Amino acid sequence: MENIPETRVDELYQKLKKDAEANGYNLNPDVEFVKELVRGLLVNEQRYGYISCPCRLSTGKKEDDLDIICPCDYRDPDLDKHGACFCALYVSKEVIAGKKPLGSIPESRPAKNVREQKKNNTGSAGVPPSGKCVLSYPVYRCKVCGYLCARETPPEVCPVCKAKRDRFERFI
Repeated sequence: MENIPETRVDELYQKLKKDAEANGYNLNPDVEFVKELVRGLLVNEQRYGYISCPCRLSTGKKEDDLDIICPCDYRDPDLDKHGACFCALYVSKEVIAGKKPLGSIPESRPAKNVREQKKNNTGSAGVPPSGKCVLSYPVYRCKVCGYLCARETPPEVCPVCKAKRDRFERFI
């Protein structure tokens, strides 16, 4: 593995921890484990110019890897379903409290051919050639601040105003 200064690892770890806490997320409480993941993020940043998930293979082409730049697109669904993201950098409150065991997380990233097909079936801004917008996920709206998100379920905490999940409503 490339030589990454420990100060850089500590710096990114503190930033990720601060961002997670400010947005209603939790880093894995195993600090040494998290710092190894952070080291992997920094290695990928050196190699590719962006911090892609260290537990997945990057192509080296940012446009092909946008979905696995940390935090990846699969973090929230994995947290909701399994209590942790694929690499276990982020974990749920239930995992931290010991109410849910931390186990293997199945890969939720679609295969390359599925990602390419989806990319080819949409134009700019994800609009299909027909011009009709087809949403892959429902859209939820925070009733407190108006924040919108498209995902299977609303977030545990609104990243804008910190309102709890129960303050979200189905928007579309």
